[in-house]
Amino acid sequence: MAIDTHNVYALILGGGRGTRLFPLTKDRAKPAVPLAGKYRLIDVPISNCINSKIAKIFVLTQFNSESLHRHIHNAYKFDIFSDSFVEILAAEQTEGRMDWYQGTADAVRRNLWHLTDPDIDRVLILSGDQLYRLDFQDVLRTHEETRAELTLAATPMRPEEADRVGVLKIDRHFRVVDFVEKPDRSQVRDLIVQGEDLEPMGIKASGPVVLASMGIYLFNRTRLELALDNEMADFGRNVIPWCIQHMRAFIHLFDGYWEDVGSIRTFFNANMALTGDTPTFDFYEPGKPIYTHPRFLPNTRILDNANVGNSLFSEGCLIQGAHIERSVIGVRSVVCQGSELNEVIMMGQDNYETVTQREESAGLPARGVGQNCKITRAIIDKNARIGDGVVITSHAGKPNEDGDCYFVRDGIVIIPKNAVVPDGRKI
Repeated sequence: MAIDTHNVYALILGGGRGTRLFPLTKDRAKPAVPLAGKYRLIDVPISNCINSKIAKIFVLTQFNSESLHRHIHNAYKFDIFSDSFVEILAAEQTEGRMDWYQGTADAVRRNLWHLTDPDIDRVLILSGDQLYRLDFQDVLRTHEETRAELTLAATPMRPEEADRVGVLKIDRHFRVVDFVEKPDRSQVRDLIVQGEDLEPMGIKASGPVVLASMGIYLFNRTRLELALDNEMADFGRNVIPWCIQHMRAFIHLFDGYWEDVGSIRTFFNANMALTGDTPTFDFYEPGKPIYTHPRFLPNTRILDNANVGNSLFSEGCLIQGAHIERSVIGVRSVVCQGSELNEVIMMGQDNYETVTQREESAGLPARGVGQNCKITRAIIDKNARIGDGVVITSHAGKPNEDGDCYFVRDGIVIIPKNAVVPDGRKI
């Protein structure tokens, strides 16, 4: 049975610096980072909301937010006779506060005054940098059935991975009784549950697991206002532990694919997983698309005996006599004759180069990948120019590095946005 969602606001947190995703966040907000060739990270939580019939959506932004604002403006336009919206709430100075957001909770607190609809009595708080599919009507159903004041979505995870997430502890009624942010090994022992004990909640798991918080919180609106009537800055470190002690907090368990793509390593791995024969996350599900900005681009052309395998190609690309394996190729990408790409994320171009633009950039390589390049395990950001004969090798196991036209993070070479890699360069 469908749950009424007209009384729900969704708040998507997109204001952090995104330092773990640098240099992809050097010139853009973290939720605006391109994903899977044609999407942006922000498209995932917004699409989950729309597919769950939640269509009163605020996106909280702060750093490098221009491209995020432009993307949302171009992608999410509702019927003028509908009360649906996706609205940006940018950090702003007021008479009361002149500084930046001090954390996730502070960002929500300082925007509560925008939530003016008196009929709204639920607030769903989401992260802008996670990859998953979840019907939030299921979360609302759990919230109502348990008479919760706060419902926290969580997913089973192996104990050895617990040090990178917040972990919930529940009692036999599935009420949340404790929360530990990134527990150490000694703390994990007290947080382990047996997967078989989760079967009453429809979760198929076996052996010891911990319950990792997904950073998805559903509050009764009045309880959210109470929880933020203080100076606590962060949900995970401050607000959620306080709420567990003072409110009816219950868990909603989810055993589908979920990945926090907040670092270069997890971002790269999530994209590579999409190239598999049976990807754990699929952007296509009948009736539940992942929405994004429609571009009206021509078909991708693969010419001159190009050889491609296990890769994703977005619209408007030109692949000419190249060999591409296990790669994600973004919109308007160009890969020239004789080049070989293996485990490469190529984000493409914001627009095609015109003849005039090529003449003005005389002496520089054209945008895209030139001829006879060999590129392995790399991320090539938008509008980058890779000259002929460039070699980029895997840096797996090597330390981080900042070069003149590249960066290395987590063993992955990143060519930043608008960078120029000259002919014959070896990285």
